[in-house]
Amino acid sequence: MTKEERKSGKKSKILVIIISIVIAILLVIGLLKFLVFPNIKINGKEVVEVEYNTKYEDEGASATEFISKDISESIVTTGDVDTSKVGTYKITYKVRRFKLMFEKTRTVKVVDKKAPVITLKGDKKITLCPNAEFKEIGVSAIDDYDGDITDKIKAEVKDDEVVYTVSDSSGNTAEEKRELVRIDKEKPTISLKGYTSMSITTNSKFTDPGYTAMDKCDGDISKSVKVKGEVNTKKKGDYKIEYEVEDKAGNKTKVTRTVLVRDKITARDNNNNSEPGVIYLTFDDGPSTSITPKLLDILKAKGVKATFFVINHDNSLNYLIKREHNEGHTVALHSYTHNYSKVYASVNAFWNEFNKISDKVYNITGYRSKFIRFPGGSSNTVSRRYSKGIMSTLVKDVVNKGYKYYDWNVGSGDAGDVSTKEGVYKNVINGLSKKRINMVLMHDYENNYKTLNAISDIIDYGKKNNYEFRAISESTPMVTHGVNN
Repeated sequence: MTKEERKSGKKSKILVIIISIVIAILLVIGLLKFLVFPNIKINGKEVVEVEYNTKYEDEGASATEFISKDISESIVTTGDVDTSKVGTYKITYKVRRFKLMFEKTRTVKVVDKKAPVITLKGDKKITLCPNAEFKEIGVSAIDDYDGDITDKIKAEVKDDEVVYTVSDSSGNTAEEKRELVRIDKEKPTISLKGYTSMSITTNSKFTDPGYTAMDKCDGDISKSVKVKGEVNTKKKGDYKIEYEVEDKAGNKTKVTRTVLVRDKITARDNNNNSEPGVIYLTFDDGPSTSITPKLLDILKAKGVKATFFVINHDNSLNYLIKREHNEGHTVALHSYTHNYSKVYASVNAFWNEFNKISDKVYNITGYRSKFIRFPGGSSNTVSRRYSKGIMSTLVKDVVNKGYKYYDWNVGSGDAGDVSTKEGVYKNVINGLSKKRINMVLMHDYENNYKTLNAISDIIDYGKKNNYEFRAISESTPMVTHGVNN
């Protein structure tokens, strides 16, 4: 054996001895630990999951030493779990022995496993035009832990639905869907320019005022309107013009304009022998809060229709004009201000007044009135102060524009001639005649109780004596005075 071999063998023996000593020491330590050092055992799981905002109760731990001696009372527990906040928490169980600290740790994970809630505003089923772009009508998302997370919503618009998804900070995901029904079932609309019923005189020229047609999906389809019907202005009669339009989905709409061709009516025509025994109760200058509602109640109870020549009042009284129309009475036009200096300042001023009151009545009722009563009547002379000859122009102008104007041939005197209900009643019944039409002038201005208190007796008298009550309509002949300006 060489010298080198002897040295190598000696080193190997020394290494074996060292390893043996280390193993022996480890065995002694392990044995001491098993027999002497404390043994801590965690009750339950070492890793626990707890739902956010629930109560956490720790199961604790136990400890023994010298194999079986219970020293659990010596355990010191540290750490806390806040279930109001998602996160990982540590609970440590410690026992001190031989100036050494022995411990074990439990991991508590507070988790949020509750998905957020998505709330859709509006309907979950939306009808759209076939090629329309969906416009969001509102959606929100609330999470039990994160609060309002609307800004995290993702919306995917498909052809037949919108899919909304949102995830909270814990990765919980919610989904909601809105159904899109792409179909066009809505009919287009045709709006006639001018009036749906208009009057012209024989041998005049009829020019169709025109129309527009709109469709929710197709837009302006006025060029697709088909017009049928003719107006023979050489022959008196009632003519119908039909306007029909169809949208791309096949929805059709049809409206009709009536054109009444009449012989030219001059002042005093039809005043004495048309519609004998018919009474037209007409009321000027309303509506009013004190008179009009009660007057309407009486007319309704008596089953009588009347005509109201209205002027402009505060918008709080609009409901009365609406009621008049809804209950079958005729809403007619008296002027906007009833201020003679404004009404009769010029022909243009007159039409400005009447266009304004016409628009107001239309906006309230959806009905475009064609019936006029001039302030002061067509025979008034006060208009001379403001515009010489204006009435001679206006009585022709209104008829040419398709209006009818009405004066009266029975006066109640309630605008100043009488002061009692008896006076109103007497004036009216004494003015009635079975041989002609009876156009009765009264007023429903504020606090006109004399007329209000007389109206029931007037109606009862008319019915008892076989008169017929009507509201002014397209077929009612004009009752007019002689023009004095």
